[in-house]
Amino acid sequence: MVSKSNKGRADKESPNKGCRVLSPRALNRALLERQLLLRRSPLSVPDALEHLVGLQAQAPNPPYIGLWSRLADFQPEALSRLIQDRSAVRIALMRSTLHLVTARDCLALRPVLQSVHERALKGTFGKHLNGLDIEALAAAGRKLVETQPRTFSELGMQLAEQWPNHEPAALAAAVRTIVPLVQVPPRGLWGVSGQASHTSAEVWLGQSLAANTSPDDMVLRYLAAFGPATIKDIQVWSGLTKLREVIERLRPHLHLFLDEQGSELFDLPDAPLPDAGTEAPVRFLAEFDNMLLSYANRTRILADKYRPRVFTQNGIIHATLLIDGFVSGTWKIEKKADTTILIIEPFTLLSSKDQVSLIEEGTRLLIFAAAGAPAHDIQIIPPQ
Repeated sequence: MVSKSNKGRADKESPNKGCRVLSPRALNRALLERQLLLRRSPLSVPDALEHLVGLQAQAPNPPYIGLWSRLADFQPEALSRLIQDRSAVRIALMRSTLHLVTARDCLALRPVLQSVHERALKGTFGKHLNGLDIEALAAAGRKLVETQPRTFSELGMQLAEQWPNHEPAALAAAVRTIVPLVQVPPRGLWGVSGQASHTSAEVWLGQSLAANTSPDDMVLRYLAAFGPATIKDIQVWSGLTKLREVIERLRPHLHLFLDEQGSELFDLPDAPLPDAGTEAPVRFLAEFDNMLLSYANRTRILADKYRPRVFTQNGIIHATLLIDGFVSGTWKIEKKADTTILIIEPFTLLSSKDQVSLIEEGTRLLIFAAAGAPAHDIQIIPPQ
């Protein structure tokens, strides 16, 4: 029998299966611990990238904010150097969305996720590709991007010269699906602008993709960074389907919990599971943070009632702030004249303690994100 915490919010025992039932708060603390957000970690940047299984990277700056929130003494130049020396790359991976990962993970993960990319292509451009010899198209596209890096617009227009009856965007997307394309610098460097130009991962890294397409190791790594989790959670994070057979294969090596709805939660036997009453510091998360995108049930980090304020209809996921471990508002940085302003919009009234903590952490954020600004300011917008 598992005893309740002194706050009455910890885990309780299920009379049905004898498994511990983990409350959303207990799951929250496990997530924060594994995401390096209960305390800033001394991990190196490459080790952190691999522990987190990459960072979502639709825009150049969010991975830098994500690592600043998680690592002790993080300097943006450390990540920029990894991109410049090809130790880290920006490539479409989980959910067929752009991620920043180490070169090693690029080569290992991309083959596992091939079916995700193929399904995304079919859903978006399937009708536009009827009658095409996809292999011939991929070969032509590979030759173009390996001759020199190209934007998707350039790639599509040049392919359309050979396939004039097909939409250029569909042609470029088909090549991206078959050929693992990485974005090359200066795109993705801190403080530097640049178009998103692409070449093949094999040419950029000078290595072939891994031959192993089994998702088993990737699933275990997800649990290390995001668990405990349901099969649906893993599928939402990865974009893969039919993972039940993978979990059944791994089940003898996994620890089993239940959530409050009775769903099975799988975890690594030695993964950390902090007490539900563990204190959590204020943290700022960047746009598109993977913590918000990696679960079918997001209540361990984001209350359902606040989801429309974070996930917009046009696909943008706002930068958020964590108070007591849960998403409690959004934030953005704006420049007005000579002042760079951090604008914080909490969802509810703040306690005096939380307001002080937000200002202290927000000041550190401004020093990091707008180091060269002549002046900084913080504005907290009263909740509506």
